[in-house]
Amino acid sequence: MDNRPIGFFDSGLGGLTCITPLMKKLPEEKIIYFGDTARTPYGSKAVSTIKSFSMEIADFLVKCNVKMIVIACNTVSATCVDLLREKFPKIPIVGIIAPAAQEVADTCQDSNVGIIGTKVTIASHAYSGMVKEMNPDINIHEIACPAFVPLIEEGIIENDIMDLTIKYYMDDFVKDNKIDTVILGCTHYPLIKKNIERIYPDLKILNPSSIIVNRIEKILTEKDMLAQGSDFRNVFYASDLSENFINMIDHIFEDEEEDAKVKFLNFDLEKELNKKINK
Repeated sequence: MDNRPIGFFDSGLGGLTCITPLMKKLPEEKIIYFGDTARTPYGSKAVSTIKSFSMEIADFLVKCNVKMIVIACNTVSATCVDLLREKFPKIPIVGIIAPAAQEVADTCQDSNVGIIGTKVTIASHAYSGMVKEMNPDINIHEIACPAFVPLIEEGIIENDIMDLTIKYYMDDFVKDNKIDTVILGCTHYPLIKKNIERIYPDLKILNPSSIIVNRIEKILTEKDMLAQGSDFRNVFYASDLSENFINMIDHIFEDEEEDAKVKFLNFDLEKELNKKINK
């Protein structure tokens, strides 16, 4: 038994799409979440910048005494997992890409699989590389959709602008490659899953934000680290509590019971780091 919280982090609000599945499957587990909303999106930044940001946040979570770190961001998972595991060897670190890649390798034989994600995630070929290594017979196609995250962070979801943007990126991609299965290669994308299902009703959609919970449970079980009777209260931090961000939190958790909703605390990570440097 280990009642310490699990640390989650993302470039913004997308990682919250992992939280509801975790709460439902592992209700005893507690959470410290950090959304780097002041510096989002990560998906169009230099890899060196992403590594620097990720190292700062992981260090913060370790100092909060978390028992596991979950990288609830595909961009960070594609670029920083090995680096973070080397830096923090004593704590389990779970990236969101590997569990989803395993799911594809196990269940998508004879499929034409499309991966949609940020520029950095797609350029890394992290999904396609892992899937091909596990099952070389699966056809993989990839496309970057860089406008999705800024629109989602602005709350532009249930309207024609988002639908037109989805069609702009995906119409030819789906048609030309005969895509039958799509991986939502960014944790923000489950927030537009209903749009994609409505526009392409025949597509099978895989959501890594739900798939990763099985991997979390497996690791905690194997290491005898499942929580039981913890009195820790979930904590959610954001580096910028904008009005749009607060509105999107309500949107993400609108179907949840009142006690399952989350309230964020503002936390200026850069300011705290500068304080330590100047001491």
